[in-house]
Amino acid sequence: MLLDLIQTALSGGEIRWLLISFLLSLPVILFSLSFHEYAHAFAAHKMGDQTARNFGRLTLNPAKHLDPMGTLCMLVFGFGWAKPVPVNARNFDDPRKGMALTSVAGPLSNLLLAFVSLFFSMLWNSLVLPLTIQGGETLFYLAYFFGVLLDTMHWMNLYLALFNLLPIPPLDGSRLMMMILPEKWYFSLMQYERYTYLIVIILLATGILSGALSTVSDWISIGMRTVIGFLPFV
Repeated sequence: MLLDLIQTALSGGEIRWLLISFLLSLPVILFSLSFHEYAHAFAAHKMGDQTARNFGRLTLNPAKHLDPMGTLCMLVFGFGWAKPVPVNARNFDDPRKGMALTSVAGPLSNLLLAFVSLFFSMLWNSLVLPLTIQGGETLFYLAYFFGVLLDTMHWMNLYLALFNLLPIPPLDGSRLMMMILPEKWYFSLMQYERYTYLIVIILLATGILSGALSTVSDWISIGMRTVIGFLPFV
């Protein structure tokens, strides 16, 4: 991401391909974050809570969802978050279950995008890209960069899903803790949400968190590739 681009530039390395990759990641980030939050709002809406809809969050419009700090972290480190969707658990028949399903809807939507984009990436690289070689350099590079876009979509959504499952406020994993912790403990933990932003950024900047999440993402990606590899036309 942006951090890799800066480090490469400072070391005097070739930044052309990194710059192209970074530019391709911008629309991916906007769509993936918006799709993530839309999934939260849609799940809550289907289970009877219209709070997100009333606040205009039942939409794919990025302007309604982006959190400045979370988006910046996504650009710099490759991991980030959007503005949490407002949910009123009292509108659910089962508040704990409703909160859990609403919270997990976001990461699951990103895992779905990761799988679908990987499927089309593998299909594109095995069937379409080789055919463009004879069409000239311009056509080949256009096809190649579309493949990079699909690959970027795969990895960004894997990172987004895993990162948001961490049990740290304001991430989705912290809301899942409502299913486990007593209500008093849960709301006591939520009081420290303003400080956990700083902790998350420090962990990302030092590479402690990003390294571990990247390793897990690699494992999941391998699993997805294995499943897709069973299809005869990929």
